Amino acid sequence: MSARAPSPAVLLVVAGLACQEVGASIAVLLFPQVGPLGMVLLRLAFSAVLLLAIARPALRGHSRAAWRAVILFGLVLALMNGLFYLALERLALGVTVTIEVLGPLVLSIVASRRASAWLWAVLAFAGVVALGGGGWDRLDPIGVLYALGAAASWAFYILASARVGREFRGLDGLAIAMAVGAVVMLPLGIWDAGSALLRLDLLALGAAVAVLSSTIPYALELIALRRLPAAAFAILMSLAPATAALAGFVLLGQELAWLELVGIALVIAASIGAVRSSARAARETAEPLA
Repeated sequence: MSARAPSPAVLLVVAGLACQEVGASIAVLLFPQVGPLGMVLLRLAFSAVLLLAIARPALRGHSRAAWRAVILFGLVLALMNGLFYLALERLALGVTVTIEVLGPLVLSIVASRRASAWLWAVLAFAGVVALGGGGWDRLDPIGVLYALGAAASWAFYILASARVGREFRGLDGLAIAMAVGAVVMLPLGIWDAGSALLRLDLLALGAAVAVLSSTIPYALELIALRRLPAAAFAILMSLAPATAALAGFVLLGQELAWLELVGIALVIAASIGAVRSSARAARETAEPLA
């Protein structure tokens, strides 16, 4: 009976991943109307409005260091989302997410400080090579650079999020950072989307992307984390490239070569291996203290 208990939590994580990729697919379909940077503005702005309404963060009583941390977090949010959508404009969804996952993967490998971590690094590198699908000319080089930038930004996002989490309670820091990111993206989004931002149908779809890509996944992840061990949760999140590839195929008609699918599988395996290695290292460190 106990072995089946985590199943609902697992389904919550999978549902969150599915919502994220459906949101990303809708965003891609909106690119011809609002452009990638216009889409970033819509996502951040609507996410900020929702989070500010839910969290109602206190703006007083925070140190200068806390404000520096949350502003930096907002800048990282804007950069990460901007580079991700710019990459999506040029690359398939599955390929983009796979490259982006390299950011937290590399961070996990570096943080583990274990010799076995290099195995996962080699496996991830093999996955990246395989993503060429038998020819890197199939991948837009600028799109790859954008995706690598998004990967690096994701690593900084994790570090910045941890710092903000220590300085602000609950969702306060994320809500403020999201608002900062929306303000930063305002001129770029207006420049990219222009008068399309005045269309109610596009605004409604932008709100849907924000809810699907940010609000619902974050809520489901919070619930799942209360029922799942952190390591198990991280392993499930490593499946993001697979759900992205599936969403890209079903919703956008993006077919991948078999070598690209092998590359995605290798990166997923490296992510899972790195998570398990980090969890094992944490247990070994805690045991002498127990």
